[in-house]
Amino acid sequence: MEEKLQLSEHEQRKVLFRLLSYTKPHKKIISFAFVLLILTTVGDIVLPFLVKIFIDDYLIPGKLEYRPLLILGSVYMGIQVVKAILMFYQFVKFQEIALYIIQRLRIDAFSKVQSLGLKYFDKTPAGSIVSRVTNDTEAIKDMFVTVIATFIQSGFLLTGIFIAMFILNVKLALFCVIIIPMLLFVMNLYRKLSSRFYLEMRERLSQLNAKLSESLSGMSIIQVFRQEKRLRKEFGNINEQHYKAGMKNIKIDGLLLRPAIDLIYTVALIIVLSYFGITSFGNSIEIGVIYAFINYLDRFFEPVNQMMMRLSLYQQAIVAGSRVFKLLDEEELAPAQKEEKTSTIENGKIEFRNLCFSYDGKRKVLKNISFTANPGETIALVGHTGSGKSSIINLMMRFYEYERGEILIDGESIRNYPMQELRKKMGLVLQDPFLFYGTVKDNIRLHHSDMSETQIEEAAKFVQAHLFIERLEGGYDHKVVERGTTLSSGQRQLIAFARTIAANPQILVLDEATANIDTETEEAIQTALAKMRKDRTTIAIAHRLSTIQDADLILVLHQGEIVERGTHQELLAQEGLYHKMFLLQNGAIERVEDAVN
Repeated sequence: MEEKLQLSEHEQRKVLFRLLSYTKPHKKIISFAFVLLILTTVGDIVLPFLVKIFIDDYLIPGKLEYRPLLILGSVYMGIQVVKAILMFYQFVKFQEIALYIIQRLRIDAFSKVQSLGLKYFDKTPAGSIVSRVTNDTEAIKDMFVTVIATFIQSGFLLTGIFIAMFILNVKLALFCVIIIPMLLFVMNLYRKLSSRFYLEMRERLSQLNAKLSESLSGMSIIQVFRQEKRLRKEFGNINEQHYKAGMKNIKIDGLLLRPAIDLIYTVALIIVLSYFGITSFGNSIEIGVIYAFINYLDRFFEPVNQMMMRLSLYQQAIVAGSRVFKLLDEEELAPAQKEEKTSTIENGKIEFRNLCFSYDGKRKVLKNISFTANPGETIALVGHTGSGKSSIINLMMRFYEYERGEILIDGESIRNYPMQELRKKMGLVLQDPFLFYGTVKDNIRLHHSDMSETQIEEAAKFVQAHLFIERLEGGYDHKVVERGTTLSSGQRQLIAFARTIAANPQILVLDEATANIDTETEEAIQTALAKMRKDRTTIAIAHRLSTIQDADLILVLHQGEIVERGTHQELLAQEGLYHKMFLLQNGAIERVEDAVN
């Protein structure tokens, strides 16, 4: 998903102020850090004055008196020691503030991701989201750690240096003022040019993460279909674009950071030395004043160089901040519920009334879907791929918002139930179950901390999973790796069944839940399913028609419409689409049996 590769000045200011708003809860720490910053800056300004006093008042006249020089040297060393201590605490405090802010920003971004609707994830690569929550927030941290501190300290230091210059020599200080417009021009030019390149680099890095995430998720398919070369080429192309954007930025850095500032510094040094050289013909010049002026000039350009170097980090932070805030401002939220309602699901009666739905707002995938599932009944959805079966479940689970028609549970619109009530009373088992990293026990319990180990075992026994779990190393404490890849498809499915039963839902939703279970296990699981469906309203998607022959109502979908409805026997008698599907599956089974025999 491409983004525009340029931020306007207004957009940059908006991002900056929004980032600074995260400092509000930390006003006391920030104030303390700024006091330390000011004190260290005062130390930097005072030190050249002490050296100037030593040169002009003691060294040149030859007044090398022990006591005054000891006091002067002690004050100089004392300021250096105190400055070092203050700089340490200042650094720690700014780091602390930055870590607090990034912690809050990451939590906000992660929480936002959790609240987004599935439509957002349909169109956004996972790697791009990961890049915003991790890489981009890390880039923002640098701004709070170094950029803000450097800019404020440099601002105080430059102001103090100019005041000291005017105290030493008003005319020369006025001559030096002419370098300020030159510095501002270079800084503004750098900010404008680098903004575009940093934005492009961030976008390419996001694409690299997305491509890497996709490759890791589909590694088995990549290897089976020998797609390694194609993926390497695609990754290499994105990496090349990232390299080119980086090189453009390096060239800008190489031209406008050190070289341009050093050139301006040289001009300023020529002005100072020329002034002292010309005035020396008519008047004597104090060596200490020359030293102090040259020293202040060095100290003036050092913070300027620091600001220019930090400006690159600032641009990265602003670009990264714009990407994070784009995520935080995303409006593709999960369907909203009327949370003020306190409706509860008691019986589990489900009604679909003239429901219409489209994923893209153009092509309807569901057209006037209407049916009723009474409490305790099993409604089966069958049809060819793309007929709309999964869409019905997605809408009922509130993964997507529908535009026309209505879904009712116990006579109340599904929109009127608190999301927590829906999730509590509706259990979902998918064709490809997702297991979390942890233990088998954790995957059955999930967030139900009050669920005892006895209840976990009872749920596993209920779905015929207890025996295989006991045989695993560690039993219920067996470690489950990411997505449960070390377990078979059937074992993952059985754990998913146990997880659903442990939650004791009122409504059961099965998305071809027995598809990945072998025939022997399926016989046992069918018995468990019969017990699971008892006293529960069940909506089941089925590809194998043999698994739903006892359903109270079978809905046959074709191109988003219900074209047939009835029991298994009634639909066979109609000799329509269901009858053809049944014959096709049975014919395939018979051919397999003939081949085996």
